[in-house]
Formats: sequence, C-alpha cells, structure tokens
Amino acid sequence: MSREIPQFIITAPASGSGKTTIAMGLMALLMSKGMVVQPYKCGPDYIDTKFHGLICGRDSVNLDTFMATPKHVVEVYGRYLPNEPNGVTVVEGMMGLFDGYDHSKGSSAEIAQLLDLPVIMVVDASSAAYSLAPLLHGFKHFDPHLRIAGIIFNKVGSEHHKRILSEVCKDVGLECLGYLPRRKDLEQKSRYLGLDFSSISQNINQLVIDLDKNISWKRLLELTTKPTLSLVTNLHASLFSLNSSNKLNKILIARNEESFTFIYKENLDLFDHLGEVSFFNPENDKPIPSNTDLLYLPGGYPEKHLEALSTSKSTIASIHSYCIRAIEGKGPKVIAECGGLIYLCKSVLTDNGEYQLVGALNHSISDKKNDRHLSLGYREIKPRSGLFRNKTIRGHEFHYTQFVPTLPLPSSDAVVYDARSNETPTPFISRGGLTASYIHLYLSSLLT
Repeated sequence: MSREIPQFIITAPASGSGKTTIAMGLMALLMSKGMVVQPYKCGPDYIDTKFHGLICGRDSVNLDTFMATPKHVVEVYGRYLPNEPNGVTVVEGMMGLFDGYDHSKGSSAEIAQLLDLPVIMVVDASSAAYSLAPLLHGFKHFDPHLRIAGIIFNKVGSEHHKRILSEVCKDVGLECLGYLPRRKDLEQKSRYLGLDFSSISQNINQLVIDLDKNISWKRLLELTTKPTLSLVTNLHASLFSLNSSNKLNKILIARNEESFTFIYKENLDLFDHLGEVSFFNPENDKPIPSNTDLLYLPGGYPEKHLEALSTSKSTIASIHSYCIRAIEGKGPKVIAECGGLIYLCKSVLTDNGEYQLVGALNHSISDKKNDRHLSLGYREIKPRSGLFRNKTIRGHEFHYTQFVPTLPLPSSDAVVYDARSNETPTPFISRGGLTASYIHLYLSSLLT
C-alpha cells in the first residue's frame, strides 16, 4: 500500500556546482528537524555514500542503471524507503543532470525518470546572473518527462545578485527555493584518496545554519511529496551462487575506517542472505577463523595504512594460507576488490620504501608518485574461469596505484569491457576459488 512522503533528487547542470555539499547539508538540516532521512547516491560512487551514512545514521544506497537493470534499481529504491511517517528520501545525483556513460544513459536524469522523482537543481551562480535564464530554460524543456521542482542557487554574492536570480526563475517559470551565499570554507576540495570525515563534522553545523536561513526547505518538502512506489522486492539470492552445491555458512568481511571500507550496501545484503556474516580488521594482527567459507576483501585505501597492515603478521599468515587453498580449489573462496587486491599482492612500493603484504598473488603494486595515474570507469567482466565462470558481472574501477611491472592483458582470466563495449586492459585474476581485480564488483549484476 503506497503512502506519501517527500522524495527528491539533488542535481546540477555540471559537476562542481556544489551539489554534494548542498545534498549533505539538506540531509543534516532535515535530520535536525526531526525527520528520518534515507540517503541514496546515483552512480557507482563509494565515497559520498560514506558521508551520507555519517550524517543520516542510515546506509546510503547506490542507484546505478549500468551495474543493474532498471527493474533492479526500482526494487532497491523501494526496499530502503523509510517506513516512519516523518520519513524523507534524498537522492544525490552525479555529474551534470544528463551526464551518463553513453549520452544520458546512466545519468541522474535517467534515475529521476525511472523513479518518478522531482528534481531539485543546484546552480552555481558565482560567475553569472541573467545569463542563467537560457541555461535553465534549456534544462526545463530538454526532456518533458522530467519535472524540475525547484532551483537552489549556490555561491550568491549579494542582495542585488539575488534579485536578478529571482527574476531568472520568474521568467523561466521555475520556482526558486533559495540562495546559498558564497563561503569558501564550505567548498569541498577535490578528493583523491582518503576519507576526511573531520571536514564534514567541522563544516556541517554552519552549513545547516546557512540552509535553514536561506532555503525554503518546508516548501521544498511540499513540492516533492509524492506517493511511494508499491513494490514486491526480492533479492533473488537463490540465483546467486558462488558454490553450486553448498550454502556459504560463514562469510568473513574485512572492514575498518579506511583500508577496507568501500562496500556497496546491496553486496552486504546479498551476503546477509547467503550466510552468517562477520567482520574483522586486518590491522589487528589476529588470524582469521579457520571455518570461513568466503573471505571478502573490499576496496579502500590500504596504501595509506601499510605499516599497520604489513606488521600484522598473524593476520597475513592466516590469509596467505587461506588464499593458497582457495587458488588450489580446496574449498575456500575469496573475492578481493581494489584495496583487497593490493593487500593480497606480495608488496607495495612507495616513495618511502617497500612494504611486504600477503603475497598470495605474486605481483607488486606501486604507489610511487611517478607511477600513479588514474584508471576510471564502468566495467563489464566475462570471466573465463573461477567463481564467476561463464557469467557476466559488472562493476566500477577507480584507482591510482598500478601493477609493477605492468600486468600484461594475456595474464587476465577474463575479458573486460568498458561501458561502451570496448575491451579494456584491466587485469582480472580468477584462479580456483579466488577472484581479485581493481574492479569494485556490484554482485547483484549477476542476478539482473
């Protein structure tokens, strides 16, 4: 049975408009008003979701139409809708409103249409005034299936500037929901690696004050209140099989604040459905339980914690033994993604020296300044062997560290494609019961 709650997506004409800052600020503001906020994130991002969770006290959920089918995205959105009468959903978009992996495919606009979400657009007004009128006119009329419910202007300089922006909205026929003044201390710096939660804690209170003072948040909620989706959701876990005959009774997941932290919420839910899940911190120097059926080493930044990881010898020894048995096909299973892949290699080279790690994979990784370069994009993988043999699985690659020497493509145990079906040189290691790569896997893509 459907009910009505505020539901909206925060978007922008382009990246760098302040979308993330205002999305998180609105989440915090609504929380301060006693609302239950369920956050979502368009696309594969696993950093913004961590900040969402910190603010809302609820896991943020990815909505991605490349890594999963539209039907699955609708089911995921419906599964996490808050049941509380004071619930609200806030979806943070990605990049510009219509920016996707192929024109507008996979864009925030596609998600908004799929879920019938009103659009709140954040517009950077720092270097423009009435010239924003044709820009907003274009966004309003480009796709008649989208409903832009309101505009929030960011980085506004003066009262005169506000009056002009108000005229822009009036002339275009869009509702202005407010103006956030320019504040350099609230502008998010570009983040490479590292989860600087302290910056959010320091700035969020001031941001909430500014939004409460300058944004018509009650009107925003009125404009975006709509019936919830009526859905029957199903994890279809019976279709997801890492072992065709035996249930995974004991699933062990590496997790700490930074080294192993990028885990899609949907992956966790699948694991919960498959067996008993427990967590461990590889920096605590304790051997992993011998009765583990599946070891999951997710992404993160182990290169920032090499001293602690390399000196946890008991942990390293037990994981090395476990992985060798997995490679030999003796029962254990391992999925290692990005940071997990780095951890399983024999060493990491830095500008300050070399650190020995698990060594189950006879490769080295470089985090040296001269070796680092960005590898980024959606990936579709067709493994030739191993856990996912003859299946297709999707995910996302984002890293700066690299194999040294470069791992040649023939050594990969899968064919890997980008979002436009071009073959990419992303190595994918799949041997026996062990799978490892730089790709953050969206495991539900096996089901959809």
